[in-house]
Amino acid sequence: MAAITPGEHIAELRETYSISRETLSERSGISVDLIAKIEDEGLIPDLAPLIKIARALGVRLGTLLDDREELGPVITRAGSITASERFVTGLPQESAPDKKEHQGLSFKSLAADKNGRHMEPFIVDIESNTHQEKSAHEGEEFIHVLEGNLALEYGTVKDTLNAGDSVYYDSIVPHRVYSADSNPVRILAVIYTPV
Repeated sequence: MAAITPGEHIAELRETYSISRETLSERSGISVDLIAKIEDEGLIPDLAPLIKIARALGVRLGTLLDDREELGPVITRAGSITASERFVTGLPQESAPDKKEHQGLSFKSLAADKNGRHMEPFIVDIESNTHQEKSAHEGEEFIHVLEGNLALEYGTVKDTLNAGDSVYYDSIVPHRVYSADSNPVRILAVIYTPV
């Protein structure tokens, strides 16, 4: 059974609540065009639009990312992390024949099935040529660098974090992360969004 995309969840919630794309756009501040691309093409430019859409729909971010929910503890085994990819942010690769492959941040959920969670823990793989725009959204983020050298832009601050380093910040400030050199980076990212 194929995983349900965030765009499919959004479309389903809009239909359930009888909310048009135009109304969702007004409530979330996300353009109708971007909502259409998220729903129809599976595009996810970064997490900020998903968080804004979730708030406008009155659901947790996890609601847009989940396939099923578990009431008890959720254990993610090491071998299943690769299979737990939820989405890839970034722009479609120009070299991809159907332009469906994305270059960007690959988010692998560590608690996708946990019911009622307020934190979103991910293993994130960042390709060396990733280009992400800065984003801002409600909540907080914690990042621990597992492998590679991570460039961080947070407001006007620019810094490099190496394997073993971590950062905790308010995500309302425009921010982005990317490879600081020509090598891929792997991070543990925990995103908290208020209810």
